[in-house]
Amino acid sequence: MEPRFSCTACGKCCHGWLPLTLKDAVAHAGRFPLAMVWTPVRSNAKSYDLATRLGQTVRLPNRKTVAVLVQPTAYLPPSYPCPELRADNLCGIHADKPSRCRTMPFYPYRDEKDQADLLIPRKGWQCDVSAAAPVVYSNHAILDRADFDRERGELLEQAPVMRTYVDYILKYMPWTLNDLAKMAAKPTGGNLVTSLSSFLTATRRPDAKALAAAQAPLMHALAERTRNDPALVDYHRSYSGWAKEMDSLARRP
Repeated sequence: MEPRFSCTACGKCCHGWLPLTLKDAVAHAGRFPLAMVWTPVRSNAKSYDLATRLGQTVRLPNRKTVAVLVQPTAYLPPSYPCPELRADNLCGIHADKPSRCRTMPFYPYRDEKDQADLLIPRKGWQCDVSAAAPVVYSNHAILDRADFDRERGELLEQAPVMRTYVDYILKYMPWTLNDLAKMAAKPTGGNLVTSLSSFLTATRRPDAKALAAAQAPLMHALAERTRNDPALVDYHRSYSGWAKEMDSLARRP
């Protein structure tokens, strides 16, 4: 049976982390609190070859090699809705929404032939996969692929910048290798989160000051919002520290 899928605007997928392309992260820096999320991909994973094209290959202390993907990410707690999700569960920036939102439920960090399971709604999601929904995937191919190709293209285009960033962090924060090795050893994998300021410093972006100025009020607001929530201590700590970093970058001459 060919997979069918249609969005019902339930808003369930519009919560928590939102991986972005670098292009979208920059364009929406005044909307989303940004962090850099690292994901090691083991050499025996289906997506390993693609991950080597989109990320950086890294040799771990145990001599194993992984591909490391780094995603600019709207860094929100799982319970927090997207700041642009309206009360009626529709997108407040639909005409200008990020590529990640347009491509859903497909995911360009995977090969096209390995997308079928992404069409199965997660628990609580109200996606329409009934016979009334359109066929969107056939013979391991995405039928309406314009958004998928656009996002994949942006990821390939940014890959050299992400490799520069990985090399910088591993040079100046060598303990990161041990963190990646621990995550790669877990059956379920894991993620490492680093700050946007480290990325701006490593890549020497000419717009770093403007991006920091856009991020600072978001970080301050979220630091305050998460201040007294014991379940969000780690988020509060991150937001508080990143707010100071953004303030400092924004004040640089």
